Amino acid sequence: MIKSTSFQPTRFTTVPHSGFPSPDWQCLADADPLVRDWLFDPGSLTRRLIQLSDDHFSVRVLLQDWQPLRDEECLALDVPSGSQGWVREVCLLGHGEPWVFARSVAARSSLQASDLDLQALGNRSLGELLFCDPAFVRGPIQTCRYPARWLPAQQASEGLWARRSRFDRGSLAVLVAEVFLPPVWQAVRNPVEHH
Repeated sequence: MIKSTSFQPTRFTTVPHSGFPSPDWQCLADADPLVRDWLFDPGSLTRRLIQLSDDHFSVRVLLQDWQPLRDEECLALDVPSGSQGWVREVCLLGHGEPWVFARSVAARSSLQASDLDLQALGNRSLGELLFCDPAFVRGPIQTCRYPARWLPAQQASEGLWARRSRFDRGSLAVLVAEVFLPPVWQAVRNPVEHH
């Protein structure tokens, strides 16, 4: 079982202006109880989606590449603004329908010093890999209303709930953000329709 702990950025305490305001990540959410239950579930989201979909679950990779990290990601990973990192964006599908958009990032410096090969994941879930490795320690879950401009065009919608947490193993830190798309809430509220 994965351990939880809190983390605090220590060196970089301001987020440089990037033209758009960053989302307001917080450790609380003014959502209804059902939504909060999913946002703050400490377990594997992949496992929960597999159960909800009655094993009709898959991962669609949208992007895997080295890129400059966003300012708010650099702050959360405690690396200088503009740092390069490995970026992986996927859609987690239930019954072939996008349920969750996920963006995982790790700073190039810490990833290259580790033995984790994110490029070899293919269509597997990164979250499941993190939960299967007991050496990873999960930081607190933070939530926000995710900016539509950061979502794929087909899923771009304002005000969608998102959560993120940082997973640490030694000097390696991986930041995972998960955005809950409207179809997942339909499946949660009406699971019979998807069986």
